[in-house]
Amino acid sequence: MWFLPVPSGVEANGIHLLAIFSATIVGLILKPIGMGGIVFIGIVMTALTNTLPIKETLSGFANTTVWLIVTAFLIARGFIKTGLGRRIAFIFIKLFGRSSLGLSYSLVISEFILSPAMPSNTARNGGIFYPIVRSLCSAYGSEPDDSPQKIGSFLILTQFHADIVISALFLTSMAANPLAAEITKNITGIEIMWTTWALGAILPGIISLILIPLLIYKLVPPEIKVSSKSKTVAEEELKKMGKMKKEEKVLLGIFFLVLFIWITSNFHNIHVTTTAIFGVGLMIVLRVLDWSDIIAEKDAWDAMLWFGGLVMMAGSLSKLGVIGWFSNTVSSYLINFPLTPALILILLIYFYSHYGFASMTAHITAMFPAFLGVAVSVGVPPLLAALALAYFSNLNASITHYATGPAPIYFNAGYVDQIKWWKIGFIVSVMNIIIWIGIGFPYWKLCGFW
Repeated sequence: MWFLPVPSGVEANGIHLLAIFSATIVGLILKPIGMGGIVFIGIVMTALTNTLPIKETLSGFANTTVWLIVTAFLIARGFIKTGLGRRIAFIFIKLFGRSSLGLSYSLVISEFILSPAMPSNTARNGGIFYPIVRSLCSAYGSEPDDSPQKIGSFLILTQFHADIVISALFLTSMAANPLAAEITKNITGIEIMWTTWALGAILPGIISLILIPLLIYKLVPPEIKVSSKSKTVAEEELKKMGKMKKEEKVLLGIFFLVLFIWITSNFHNIHVTTTAIFGVGLMIVLRVLDWSDIIAEKDAWDAMLWFGGLVMMAGSLSKLGVIGWFSNTVSSYLINFPLTPALILILLIYFYSHYGFASMTAHITAMFPAFLGVAVSVGVPPLLAALALAYFSNLNASITHYATGPAPIYFNAGYVDQIKWWKIGFIVSVMNIIIWIGIGFPYWKLCGFW
């Protein structure tokens, strides 16, 4: 790609950056080393070849969205360290876990509540929800090689697919969501606020979360319909945890304060990242986290490295004319399509291309800028196109057992074979698409997105 002719409207360095960017994406898909290492090599090559000046090459690390991600990871560490995340989950299980369906909804509601403060869906599930689900399966005598249909298959599938929808609900509920927002700002000049993202996702998201347990209950009916074991397990775990510790109470107060400032952002000028770093500062001052906890949170600093590098590359590709050239080229084939069918076609291609990706971040990085550019160039309102693609960037992870971090965690539990996993994933994906297009489009019209 480095030696390709330079198209009209693209700067010479644009093709060179596209070559480095494409090689980075291939690395993110194949994962010969960690994601941060791949992006770091891309950053090095960008500077070494003088494709961009060194100051611009490192500009991604001063990005406010990058720091929002870092602080969100640190807040999430507080939930895990203090045990507050587990306590909230077990409280809901105790209250609503008298039936298999009620149990699944209690887990979904718990993750819904925690998700705005936990941006890594992998950490959220690997650190809190998968261990709880797995222990509940065992409590009911449902093991991968012994009665998986008792309740295990149902709980595993329901929690995974609910997590995919929950990841789409908030700007801070999945690590790469702010990346989509930042790319949108670079390409369209529109800044997607935390409240705007949540407003657009909340109605179709809640409908999806209501229907997912019911759909999987129908597709993979658990043999155990009603039982008090989940309530007993929750009570025992809460008893072990004892009374709420001071650190948990403090963290709960900080969490609600940060959430309140985010939700009321239309009434003040406090930037969302300022609020986030303020929350982390309070956690340090009030001893919820030690400084050793901050520097030990490797996922946060890893995210800073790959996120900052990708933000820099994506933004520079737009500045150098590459995104505009690609958008104009592809949009010439869609120019005769009516607006709504064109957007639906773009969304469907974007959605199911995720069969080729093992990371939502890699998918957003590789395809979001181009597809957003195409949608805008054929006349789709920029905010509508950006949010629809951003939501679909999460929902598309339902289709395979490798599509996102939590997928192999739940799949490797052994309760569901690959054929069934893919089959149910496809059915859930169709349901989500119908909901988020059929209900989402008119709802977003009412929200003023188009």
